[in-house]
Amino acid sequence: MEAAGYTSRTVEEVFKDFKGRRAGIVKALTSDVEEFYQQCDPEKENLCLYGFPSEQWEVHLPAEEVPPELPEPALGINFARDGMPEKDWLSLVAVHSDAWLLAVSFYFGARFGFDKADRKRLFNLINDLPTVFEIVTGAVKKQHKEKSSMSNQNGNKSKSNSKSRAETPGRFSRPQPQPYDEDYGLQYEEDEDEHGETLCGACGENYASDEFWICCDICEKWFHGKCVKITPARAEHIKQYKCPTCSNKRARP
Repeated sequence: MEAAGYTSRTVEEVFKDFKGRRAGIVKALTSDVEEFYQQCDPEKENLCLYGFPSEQWEVHLPAEEVPPELPEPALGINFARDGMPEKDWLSLVAVHSDAWLLAVSFYFGARFGFDKADRKRLFNLINDLPTVFEIVTGAVKKQHKEKSSMSNQNGNKSKSNSKSRAETPGRFSRPQPQPYDEDYGLQYEEDEDEHGETLCGACGENYASDEFWICCDICEKWFHGKCVKITPARAEHIKQYKCPTCSNKRARP
């Protein structure tokens, strides 16, 4: 989505652009984290993480033209890769990505002449979504736990009609997240109070009531069983489950 050549664009179009770019960045920092890590080689020049409206991401050099067509993401994210714990590095990239996404959206808002009401509506649409930082750090999952704890005090009878599942608390079960929209599972919807918010740490898709989920004991992220090739029967015999990302960390030099 380029600003040049357009005289009028809507809040909804800019918000759609925001969601697409955000989905790409979420992929880079979650399900595609191994590939993202490898591309951020500290031996290379200043690199940036770009998200695109097509829900794809790219690690690339900054734009050559000055000033660039769009605001630039944080430069040199690769230099800090090996100088701090990976979790902290990913969180830092996430924070800067959130700032960049907001900057791009309000850049379009300025170019397209949004008035005060349009800017407010755009911000409210964006603010209804969890930030990239909240997803990467697990803050969304913590919020889900708190909401689930409160709803559990009001009774769990509505959850008893689910299909058979592994019942070991805290490791594998069927979380009851609030549904997301079809745009890569990233938009909250107002639904039943008993629902929380959960994304699969592998594919990024939202929870479905007829699917088996398992929780990593290390990073505490939830995964579709099918995404990590774990069945309910196999899960019964796992004392401590480590997701593929956490399992690979130990092997990484």
